[in-house]
Amino acid sequence: MPDHYDDLETRSPQARESALLGALPAHIEQARRKAPAYAALLEKVRADKIDSRAALAELPVTRKTELLEGQAEAPPFGGFAATATGELGHIFASPGPIYEPEARREDYWRTARALFAAGLRTGELVHNTFSYHFTPAGFMLESGAHALGCPVFAAGIGQTELQVQAISQLAPSFYVGTPSFLNIVLDKAEELAADVSSIKKSLVSGEALPPSLRQSLAGRGVAVRQCYATADLGLIAYESEAMEGMIVDEGVILEIVRPGTGDPVDTGEVGEVVVTTLNPDYPLIRFATGDLSAVMEGQSPCGRTNLRIKGWMGRADQTTKVRGMFVHPSQVAAVLGRHPEVSKGRLVVASVDNQDRMTLHCEIAEEPSEELRTAITDSIRDLCKLRGEVNFSSPGSLANDGKVIDDVRSYE
Repeated sequence: MPDHYDDLETRSPQARESALLGALPAHIEQARRKAPAYAALLEKVRADKIDSRAALAELPVTRKTELLEGQAEAPPFGGFAATATGELGHIFASPGPIYEPEARREDYWRTARALFAAGLRTGELVHNTFSYHFTPAGFMLESGAHALGCPVFAAGIGQTELQVQAISQLAPSFYVGTPSFLNIVLDKAEELAADVSSIKKSLVSGEALPPSLRQSLAGRGVAVRQCYATADLGLIAYESEAMEGMIVDEGVILEIVRPGTGDPVDTGEVGEVVVTTLNPDYPLIRFATGDLSAVMEGQSPCGRTNLRIKGWMGRADQTTKVRGMFVHPSQVAAVLGRHPEVSKGRLVVASVDNQDRMTLHCEIAEEPSEELRTAITDSIRDLCKLRGEVNFSSPGSLANDGKVIDDVRSYE
């Protein structure tokens, strides 16, 4: 049984750097020719000169806000896509909304590499609990499993009892989804006295994986590996059996920059993850993820030679991810805007028993009614697409620090 997905993973760092940077000029030139947004952004750039990390670092950083603004003006992709809409396989929508394309080619999101590193092999049945509705998460992992020759049960999210029933009857060996939902499924199986012991391996994403939860799942017989991916970029990094950091995918050029700038930081310094993807259909160049991480020294003991990052270390802005979904300050503002009785609000995101919990703290002068609490709860669900609780307090009780979202989760 091979130890690695392909030879790209074990090539020398020098060969990889040469190949990636050697592909940049043609990639940038294609983006300028076929993606109108990059024709404007890189109008004065000589593509043939962008053949080093230093030259790449001179290019502008693109952020999600620019995708949102561009898509509002020139739907569906704001001029950032290089493939015509009619030639695509799927179009997805993430909160914002931000629309993402999927081209008609195998393993478009490049997740097969992460699944292989997590132990998935040809013919194994995958139980996929990522969403198949609007967002691409379910399709991202399914396409990678298909590339490995594996069937997929498209479980989607929720319906815990039916999830347990399907696992007990189909006996999949591999779970895909968030780690907290895996824990919920195993708890429900125990409650129902159902046998779900067929699941021995998993690839999780969409939220942080606390060491305590990983250890708890391992104690229940499930080996857990995680990957870092976004709907815009596809796979960015993944864990191997060594579990020493996350190994950068072979199809991207990753930089760590000082938050709020495009300036690369030194190895080991925490900064914002910026990614250039060599995707001919959606050629995002220096795309800022908003996530914090740091490059690790040395190479992985598993034999893969690419850069390693420390994994997700928080957000460079106030946008945060809750149960696999991004929550933006603009969404919180929209909730508060529906309820003029609230003079100020702050969304606090915490972790209780390894499950994300959102609470919107609202300052209100009057005695709050249960009707108002219910109305605000409904607004959170409608606008953030997630469940949240509401806590009322008197005016002046919230800190005057400009925070709209306060992520107080700890991953120690």
